[in-house]
Amino acid sequence: MDAAQAAERWRRTWARGWHRHDPEPILELYAQDAFFRSHPFREPQSPRDYVEPTLAAEAWADCEFMEPLVEGDRAAVEWRADVKLKDGSSEKLAGVSLLRFDGDGLVVEQRDFWAAG
Repeated sequence: MDAAQAAERWRRTWARGWHRHDPEPILELYAQDAFFRSHPFREPQSPRDYVEPTLAAEAWADCEFMEPLVEGDRAAVEWRADVKLKDGSSEKLAGVSLLRFDGDGLVVEQRDFWAAG
């Protein structure tokens, strides 16, 4: 799978999984030892350690992922979301995920940059 196909699969899977709060399809996008940093001021963690508790804390999410920009084995994907948390609060999020894929189309590196408003 080339990076353009992998990035499109990542975009579609994240949009569907986030909206449904279903972590498993999202987690299948990542190589076993993938580097994952969810925000520039957070320590790296495994995709599972980020995705599962994040989705579990949300009541619903309306998210949109833009068309990936791809070069070589890397892609950048802009995204936005309106999220309601189970504690009753809500967030508007906007960000960019910088991705690197292996030859099988799995994410081996992800660095996210986002802001809440």
